[in-house]
Amino acid sequence: MRKLFSIVLLAIALFTFSFSSPVLAADLGSGSKVFSANCAACHMGGNNVIMANKTLKKDALAQFNMNSSDAIVYQVQHGKNAMPAFAGRLTDDDIANVAAYVLDQSEKGWAG
Repeated sequence: MRKLFSIVLLAIALFTFSFSSPVLAADLGSGSKVFSANCAACHMGGNNVIMANKTLKKDALAQFNMNSSDAIVYQVQHGKNAMPAFAGRLTDDDIANVAAYVLDQSEKGWAG
């Protein structure tokens, strides 16, 4: 009986964790504010006013291997070409939040 009970509990736990939504560690609202204050001048609506082909749109992020939080965080921290480095100007949390916001918006097509 104990073995059956253990199996049932295990099955319930697996079912629960398999279908539950992942908890987002990032704060998209904060990411939106950070983006508006620091990124929107060059990247309004997911575009890029300096290098038109390197947008923040889903297909461009994938094309340039920037479609992960880690890649975006690195780019924001260190900058590249005309983009300045924001390490030291933004907190690690701000950078993580803006990376999550960029990925979220790219999934939505920068529509909202």
